[in-house]
Amino acid sequence: MSLQVLWFKRDLRLADHEALCAAAAAGPVLPIFIVEPNYWQLPDTSYRQWEFWRGCVADLATAIRAQGGTLHIAQGDAVAVLETLRQRHGPFTLWAHEETGNGWTYARDKRVKRWARTQGVDWQERRQFGVLRGPGLNRDIWAGQRETLMRQPLLGLPKVHWAATDTELLPNSESLGLMPDGIQHLQQPGREVGIALLTSFLHARGQNYTREMSSPVTAEAACSRLSPYLTYGALSMREVFQAAERRLTALTLSSDKQRAGWAQSMRSFIARLHWHCHFIQKLESEPEIEHQPFARMYVGMRPQ
Repeated sequence: MSLQVLWFKRDLRLADHEALCAAAAAGPVLPIFIVEPNYWQLPDTSYRQWEFWRGCVADLATAIRAQGGTLHIAQGDAVAVLETLRQRHGPFTLWAHEETGNGWTYARDKRVKRWARTQGVDWQERRQFGVLRGPGLNRDIWAGQRETLMRQPLLGLPKVHWAATDTELLPNSESLGLMPDGIQHLQQPGREVGIALLTSFLHARGQNYTREMSSPVTAEAACSRLSPYLTYGALSMREVFQAAERRLTALTLSSDKQRAGWAQSMRSFIARLHWHCHFIQKLESEPEIEHQPFARMYVGMRPQ
């Protein structure tokens, strides 16, 4: 069976991971994570993002090690790293989840696609976040398609034949030219921390979410604090959505006197999970909004 290279990007978990399941069914899996120094020089990247991302990658590496594999960590240009793997291992199938990032990651993915085509590498991408690609997008039915995806059963960890590989150490922030910016209390990375936050939100902190999410005084405790775990894929959107739906269902059957307030907060949270996917879809469909206002009437109002 041919080698399956699984490129982890913003999906740093083993649970509910469609690309992993598909790769594992096709052959031995070589998992990789690529540290791209040029990405970390962009104006929309920072020390705090790298520290969280780095921690999630280290957590993923530990999870893979517990399953008998090794996460191949490499640093450099993505195309160059993948070409090195091709020269070392021969032709392979490349798996990844679709990424809606910024203009830089979009251009990088186009270069990877061209490289894969010229080298005979089959690049297979899988959806996450309910985002749809391609010219056939129908906005009238997008919500239903996203809902269908969110309600599909969660994918368990498949039986994986991990391919043997070596790895590099994750670089520290200083080596990437990233320095602390004064923030004292960064969120802690890793899947287990994300699961603990999800649980505490659904059963303790989220009771007054609807009323308290907009105030900086109350939002720190009342909001889920799950954004970075969803952004970097330590948790899947589908598992968070389904956990919130289960909590809402339990509340409707409960005799708890506080169930009405809790239920309203859960409905508000589920709605905002929808908006999360909606605005990523907006960026996917209209990538120019990275550099232009949503409302075109505001173009040119600010000095360049």
